[in-house]
Amino acid sequence: MTRRFGSLLALDGVTLEVYSGEILGILGPSGCGKTTLLNLIAGHIRPDAGTVTIAGRVVASGGTWVAPQDRRVAMVFQDYALFPHLTAVENVCFALPKAQRKHAAARGRELLAVLDVEELAERRPTELSGGQQQRVALARALAQEPELVLLDEPFASLDQTTRDEVRTEIIGRLRETGLTCIFVTHDQEEALSISDRVAVMHAGQILQVDEPEVLYRKPFCSEVADFMGRANVLEGIGQGDRVDTALGAFALLGSVTGPVRVFIRPELVGVARDETGSVMVESRDFRGHDVVYGLRLPDGSLAWAHRPSIDMVDVGDRVRIDPQPGHAALVPVAWGTPPG
Repeated sequence: MTRRFGSLLALDGVTLEVYSGEILGILGPSGCGKTTLLNLIAGHIRPDAGTVTIAGRVVASGGTWVAPQDRRVAMVFQDYALFPHLTAVENVCFALPKAQRKHAAARGRELLAVLDVEELAERRPTELSGGQQQRVALARALAQEPELVLLDEPFASLDQTTRDEVRTEIIGRLRETGLTCIFVTHDQEEALSISDRVAVMHAGQILQVDEPEVLYRKPFCSEVADFMGRANVLEGIGQGDRVDTALGAFALLGSVTGPVRVFIRPELVGVARDETGSVMVESRDFRGHDVVYGLRLPDGSLAWAHRPSIDMVDVGDRVRIDPQPGHAALVPVAWGTPPG
């Protein structure tokens, strides 16, 4: 699909296939086209070119247009969009198909029970916490009996503790229903933790779609590698299935001999205080359960180590590098070129 807003190319020939019953995360920075993609699928805007097919039915193309209410797609917004003058159960009943409205109250309470908020049925949105509103919003989405659920930054407005709790519960409920779900986020940890697959977007394009572990450990391009978390990009000498670098010798994803560029995740870089060491600790970012160290290497370059907070060294300490179990990965030669 392609979509422009004036001179802005919001989606640049995006192709995406979502499998029935899977939870697909769309990950990318603000302005990359994530929400535009959801709105095209939902039918809130039209593509300038391309086709949208849901469960084998074309709902948008050059000569076809199916209205949003006829697509069996439910969308949950970041701000929940609950009607403030209606109770929780009335908000859910509003979305029920006409055939179910005779017993609307009972069905509405049943859906609230699925999300463990039936006891809040008579409260209005202003009387609910953010997490409770999120559950009611999802119950309302399920009331539409959708084939596809779209979540737009669904947990962004919640505090960290509530976010983790609500995210785990809601994604668990969605898995129990067997519904197909697409959600967008700019939070790498969130995307990796709850998705069956993740699509990484950048500047209106999808760079890579893969399982979380593959995406993190073997990105197709440097843009994906950077966005999936901090990485050390180093020159090295390939020795078959290992590579020698300024941080030491690491096992290598793939096999190569000779000069290469590799990226090494900071959690693979162990540090130990050593007065004879040639590496200096230049910075320390304490995060509670872990610490990120900035390390100045002998050649003057900066590297990163991510360690549990029980492995403490201080700024100014000299250290030695202890490579941890894991694999370095080859940096692709060009954009979009898979590593070897």
